[in-house]
Amino acid sequence: MGPRLRREVVRDWGIAVAVAGILVVTGVSGGHGGVWGVVLLALGGLVLGVRRRAPLLVLGLAGVCAVGAQAAGMDVPAVAYLVAVYTAMRSGHRWAVVVGSIALLLALPFADLVADPAGATGEAFKHARSVLEIGWLVAAGAAGEALRQAERRADEAERTREETARRRANEERLHIARELHDSLTHQISVIKVQAEAAVHLARKRGEEVPAALLAIREAGREATRELRATLGALRDDDVSPPRGIEDLRGLVEQVKATGLDATLTIRGEGRDVPAAVERTAYRIVQESLTNVTRHAAAAKAEVRLDFRPDALDVRVDDDGTATPAPTPGFGLLGMRERVTALGGRLRAEPRTGGGFTVHAELPVERTP
Repeated sequence: MGPRLRREVVRDWGIAVAVAGILVVTGVSGGHGGVWGVVLLALGGLVLGVRRRAPLLVLGLAGVCAVGAQAAGMDVPAVAYLVAVYTAMRSGHRWAVVVGSIALLLALPFADLVADPAGATGEAFKHARSVLEIGWLVAAGAAGEALRQAERRADEAERTREETARRRANEERLHIARELHDSLTHQISVIKVQAEAAVHLARKRGEEVPAALLAIREAGREATRELRATLGALRDDDVSPPRGIEDLRGLVEQVKATGLDATLTIRGEGRDVPAAVERTAYRIVQESLTNVTRHAAAAKAEVRLDFRPDALDVRVDDDGTATPAPTPGFGLLGMRERVTALGGRLRAEPRTGGGFTVHAELPVERTP
């Protein structure tokens, strides 16, 4: 139990003991009722100690104890029930409070008859007390509802601040990545062009091309391909509509044209998912298939999407010769960042029977 929870428990039980003590003292000082009346008053106050954990149970017990004490002759205000009403309303149990309070107001006159069969209590006094009881109930319920709304607005404000900060951070990262993409692509293109020109001139003169120069040329080509594959997607929002699940079939067909036996299986197709989830699913499949065709030496790849009630399950398996990399590449890091931003999970590792697997679970938030 944390310090904060411990303080709340101590405070709740302090309030419960104080309310029970006030009720018992008030009831005994009235000179009416017996042992059962005192017990019911004490019990009605003590149940408030667990009002946060079981607000509806406390509401019912406090109401029963209030009616029972009234029937036993203890004409004491139902303070414990008012506290229970406040707690239940704060917890969002509006209808339970309304039904319970109506039942209490209907039961109290019968409790008066049990306590005073002769009807000695004046009608004017009973009417005034009934109006006052209704006012107390309305005030307690209004206080609980007001605090609940205030807490809800505070939570929404905090969530909005976090989302705004996260969006600004993502926009800044996107801007930096685009700047890096433009700068690096330009510089590497210059290196590649210079290397290509040097190789061409050396061969034209009949000279032997140095191995280092050939290595520079190949490295420039590979770096250019990697940059376009890993960072080129950053401009998608500007030059083309976002890709989604409907585009996966075309993507798989493109990969099949390279000679890879790629298949796509979709279960639960037709479920509506957020656009961000669709884009992330497409990028995961795209990057995974790109890695398969370039590095895995695979003959077959399986893409499977499973629309679950609470998540979209994306899985890409291949039968290549995968080996764990000492450090993950930018493609895998990009996939992991996309999945983490959505609150999902990503697993990318060699398969037990050979090959590699990429498995992502993307949560799908449902609006209540």
